[in-house]
Amino acid sequence: MRPFTQRLASIDVFRALTMLLMIFVNDLWTLKDIPQWLEHTQANEDGMGLADTVFPAFLFIVGLSIPFAIGNRWAKGASQSNILGHILIRSFALLVMGFFHVNLENYNNAAAMLPKPVWEILLTIGFFFIWLDYPSTLSERKKIILQGVGTALLVFLAAVYKGSEKEHTVWLHPQWWGILGLIGWSYLLAALVFQLSKGRLSILIGGFLFFTLFNIATKAGWLHMLDPIRHYVWITGDGSLPALTMAGVITAVLYSSLAEKREYNKCYLLFLLLGVLMLVGGFAIRPVGGGISKIHATPSWVAICTGISILVFTGLIWLVDRKKKQQWFDLIKPAGTNTLTAYLLPYIIYPLVHLAGIGLPAVLLTGGVGLIKSFVFALLIILLTGLLSKWRIRLKV
Repeated sequence: MRPFTQRLASIDVFRALTMLLMIFVNDLWTLKDIPQWLEHTQANEDGMGLADTVFPAFLFIVGLSIPFAIGNRWAKGASQSNILGHILIRSFALLVMGFFHVNLENYNNAAAMLPKPVWEILLTIGFFFIWLDYPSTLSERKKIILQGVGTALLVFLAAVYKGSEKEHTVWLHPQWWGILGLIGWSYLLAALVFQLSKGRLSILIGGFLFFTLFNIATKAGWLHMLDPIRHYVWITGDGSLPALTMAGVITAVLYSSLAEKREYNKCYLLFLLLGVLMLVGGFAIRPVGGGISKIHATPSWVAICTGISILVFTGLIWLVDRKKKQQWFDLIKPAGTNTLTAYLLPYIIYPLVHLAGIGLPAVLLTGGVGLIKSFVFALLIILLTGLLSKWRIRLKV
């Protein structure tokens, strides 16, 4: 087994579970009277709920995937420039989608030419036209035409966009980049570190420590002298997000090295130790930067979420890769293999429901019954993702 070339079913399952939870917690805004521990904590609250662990887990998984994605390209003889181009194109796609999504938050229905639901649906359709996984049987000319239609649609939507900010009408502009944009920046930094280091563990650990220490220094107030350039040049999430992604990269490299030697027990013990150390360390540095906070991306939140992700991944390695129980997760498999499609489908479903004027009775939006509704909604999105995949309607960046 060559390092970084095997495909791990546990990563796909971890990604599927995380996407299921992401769709679920993203639907909690429709509910009332639900347990507080399921939701995001407030910005200045020292603590975290289930929703605060989902995004960091996804960033960790992005890191897990990087060594295997780039390793497979190495195995196929791809040049460094070819791999670099792929990294840049993929990052750019995520940044573009994130840029449009974050501006959805400030959409001004009163001033804009299109109602927000229509603009949102057309935006998502544009993404599909551009980044659809077109079949190899489709001619290059037709593919370029379809991607051109998608690009033209995005240009049109950008031209007619009207947002509001502090009672002023504004146009599209960068803000916090949105979830997809933050993933794009984190992927770009971690993938570049992995590629340029050629997977050397010492450099990867150095990269993780750099982003972690940058996060600590920022939150501790040690980098105030850099405030003048912060608006122009900065590390996304104050270093927290690429730190989470680099933790995934390191975990994947360690696993690949130990699995090649078939030292699985050593792997479990090492990961259990690392996971526990990250949890303990996270609580130990809680006073730095204002406690545990996802909104403020504090070092404590980063370390605790990293520890949780390592421990969950360890359990999935044992259950899925070693005990071969992958079929237990077949129902949600599409969310692990067509993740971007699953993420974007609610951006069509929610506005369609709004335009149709469909409303659910209060009983389905309250308490435990409401939670079942949100969970069923997440499952239906994943099942729809699988159905669309069979029709080759799936995104690929």
